[in-house]
Amino acid sequence: MNARASMGATDTVRNHETPEGIRLELKLAGPVVRACAWAIDMLIRGVMYALIAGVFSYFGGIGTAVILISFFLIEWFYPVIFEVLSGATPGKKAMGLVVIHDNGTPISFVSSVIRNLLRAADFLPLLYAVGLLSMLLSRDFQRLGDLAAGTLVVYREQAQERGKLPEAPSKPPPRELDVDELRELIMFAERSPKLTQERQVELASQLRSVTQKEGAAGVKEIFSYANWLTRGR
Repeated sequence: MNARASMGATDTVRNHETPEGIRLELKLAGPVVRACAWAIDMLIRGVMYALIAGVFSYFGGIGTAVILISFFLIEWFYPVIFEVLSGATPGKKAMGLVVIHDNGTPISFVSSVIRNLLRAADFLPLLYAVGLLSMLLSRDFQRLGDLAAGTLVVYREQAQERGKLPEAPSKPPPRELDVDELRELIMFAERSPKLTQERQVELASQLRSVTQKEGAAGVKEIFSYANWLTRGR
């Protein structure tokens, strides 16, 4: 998917607009919150290691083989499984983070494998020193694994309940309006219950060239456009 990226309002926010006109605001996660997520995941893995070792240590050589294989699978595929299934490990989910591609799309299996295999390089020489340095030098807080896989760690967007639109017959807006103008129509309709009728008319008058109507009729026309855009015909 092609995307047009731009700087956000702050240095830790990136805006991506898709060809479909969907604007994504991505808030980048810095080293501190990611370190907290890593610590939580490390604690979870430690419990898993202890349980497996405690159970299979009584089975001699076969038990030792099972322990070593289990440790290998957990170490390398614990993050991959969770990232592919839900976009985040339990630690990242607890901190409100998610891993995505740098164009805003959900992370794929291949990208997750790449970013996690390179954790070995990020860990060098001790305690993710290389990974930390890479994040500090990267504009998008990317460690080596993220740079190789083309991924970002961002804060998970909280679902927001849309405001209830005023009742009005659905009516398609003029075709010449662009995506931003259509979005403004919906925002006006959502905010209208909080505005006085005089203020609604005042704002709607600025769109007289679009609605071809004045006063309360212009306000109702915008409501009709917004209902069509959000509910369809």
